[in-house]
Amino acid sequence: MTDLILAPRIVTAHHDLRDGWLAVRDGVVAGVGTVVGAGIPSAFADAPVTRVDGVLVPGLVDIHAHGALGVDFAAASAPDARRAAEHHAARGTTALVASLATGTPDATAAAIARLAPLVADGTLVGLHLEGPWLSPERRGAHAAALLHAPGPDEVRRYLDIAAGSIRMVTLAPELPGAMTTIPVLVAAGVVVAIGHTDCDAETARRAVDAGARVATHLFNGMPPLHHRTPGPVGVALADDRVVLELIVDDHHLHPVTVDAVHAAGAHRVALVSDAMAATGCADGPYRIAGSDVVVAGGVAMLADGSSLAGSTITVADGVARYRNATGADLPALVRASSTTAGALLGLPPALTEGAPADAVVLDPDTCLPAARPGPPTAGTPRTVLRRGRWLASS
Repeated sequence: MTDLILAPRIVTAHHDLRDGWLAVRDGVVAGVGTVVGAGIPSAFADAPVTRVDGVLVPGLVDIHAHGALGVDFAAASAPDARRAAEHHAARGTTALVASLATGTPDATAAAIARLAPLVADGTLVGLHLEGPWLSPERRGAHAAALLHAPGPDEVRRYLDIAAGSIRMVTLAPELPGAMTTIPVLVAAGVVVAIGHTDCDAETARRAVDAGARVATHLFNGMPPLHHRTPGPVGVALADDRVVLELIVDDHHLHPVTVDAVHAAGAHRVALVSDAMAATGCADGPYRIAGSDVVVAGGVAMLADGSSLAGSTITVADGVARYRNATGADLPALVRASSTTAGALLGLPPALTEGAPADAVVLDPDTCLPAARPGPPTAGTPRTVLRRGRWLASS
């Protein structure tokens, strides 16, 4: 059965359409176009129609999220992980990569085994190992005692258990064995990210030349940019091969920094949540990557106050803040919240024929998912379409 969605504006991976229509069949985009001009094809003329009031944009893609609703993906059961993923989906993130923070090798292997079936059934689009191959000097919330250099046996163990479900790995390229590990991961179809690193610019450049393609939460977990020692930040900003993860939550990055990155490489920005277990929950004590965390006012900090420890936002919240910081137009917001990350993962171009029918309705004024009638609630969408099905708001 085919359904037809009409919207005043539809922004896809390639087009910005006014008075647009989107045809959906069996959870897949069957066609997209404008009512004006050629009009709606006769094949869809009798389809049931849903009209939306806001701007229909591709479903959001988050390549870096650790959990929600008190659930940490690294320690979660499959049912709990599914519940956390549904929380993100209800807020517009229709494609989610579950990030596993540093644990013991056995705990990491067990987490991969538990979550791989959720990748297979489409609940998640992949797994991201953020640790244990990170720098103790730039560890953030990761427990120093659990960090170590990558070894071939450990790498192979994780890849074998994952059976293709690992889509990204963050590592510090200065660690012994890291440079030889990068091409092994790339050959296995894994996106390699540079992060939680104390490396210099030359080492970062060598990592990119070896196949690394992402800067994990740029500026955070790495040396600051300096005009004589540019480090990994300078390399990431200068090299067009590198996707730039940004956590735009008003805590990890100053708005001027966000605007500067947008000016330098807007086409490479991928907004991420880095959402930890407290996302969608009350303030209080939590635990992540072997460290105690306290959330106060929605800000997650290590219990000793020495470092931020992820965020409590979703990508939808980041979209609105990114627009406020940069003045980005809707096509640029779509690129930063969906298209760039989707291309990195090898997903079909969003809202194009043959792609999954994943979309979210944004309020054109706030660039947040459109709220139900009544007092607006930030981050709660009125309409999210995932695989052709409208999700219930929560």
